[in-house]
Amino acid sequence: MTQRADKPATLADVARRAGTSTAVVSYVINNGPRPVAAATRERVLAAAAELGYRPNRIARALRSRTTGVVGLVLADASNPYFGALARHIEQALERRDRLTLIGNAGYSADRQRHLIDRFLAAQVDGLVIVSADEGRDEADRPETMNVPAVYVHHGPVGGHAPVVAADNDAAVREAVAHLREHGHEHITFLAGPDDAGPVGLRRAAWQTAVAGGAEAVLLRCDYSRAAADALIRRLAAEGALPRALITATDEQAIGVLSGAWACGFPAPDGIAVISLDGTPDSAHTAPALTATRQPLRAMAEQAVDLLLGQASRTLTARAPLVIRRSCGCGWQSGPGA
Repeated sequence: MTQRADKPATLADVARRAGTSTAVVSYVINNGPRPVAAATRERVLAAAAELGYRPNRIARALRSRTTGVVGLVLADASNPYFGALARHIEQALERRDRLTLIGNAGYSADRQRHLIDRFLAAQVDGLVIVSADEGRDEADRPETMNVPAVYVHHGPVGGHAPVVAADNDAAVREAVAHLREHGHEHITFLAGPDDAGPVGLRRAAWQTAVAGGAEAVLLRCDYSRAAADALIRRLAAEGALPRALITATDEQAIGVLSGAWACGFPAPDGIAVISLDGTPDSAHTAPALTATRQPLRAMAEQAVDLLLGQASRTLTARAPLVIRRSCGCGWQSGPGA
């Protein structure tokens, strides 16, 4: 028998059903502060499920002076990379019984600052800031209010909050080495409009890996499929299409594949392509995109552990190269390829 819909079950209701005290029920629901025998715990959880009991977060917040809510500020929610990263962060927080409030900065520093102010006003227990540039340190205000904050993907130079990111240098070096194994001596890099954020680190790593030779051509375009598509069409028309290309992002890589196909230079015969994001979409392009897979889940878990005081230092996670067909591996020219 379940509780009537117009009368939510209480802690006392669960205690009566489980044949124990409200204190014991509280220890089970809140995972402490005192241990509860396994059999009793199971009985309490079963009673809570039967009665449809849901903990009152507001009452819990008043007792503990915490809200159980974490604010997540995304650089741009429309970008699949940041969307996938947000899912992993939200899941990591859910496993730790935290509710996530998500705000989209849309690559705007002003919008990012506004969201942080709103989250602080809502008395969140912590902030995860997924940043894409080297703007001012937005974690200084949470710090003055004793609200922990952590940056993911990138963070400001000289900031105090921990930054969780992947090993961009190793990822780029592995991509360059793989293209050389395919016989490519001249490897071009497609960056964004500028060198802000991790893309600048990736561009610098590429420059070092190719030894800065005269043939180390650097291309730039916006972080969109349409911009990369247009760039490739223009280069093909000018007879300047590179034979091997590393793109800073998957969105650009997808546009490169589209533009190259439209111009009669499909990958990998016309152009060998490796991307440096490795979002889920990269496995479903034509041909499938070889990419350095960003360790999104590991980054999310580490960020949440740091935020909740369950880790003491940051660890740079490896971004392994996922071999598919756009680089030339497993590729046969002609119909049916």
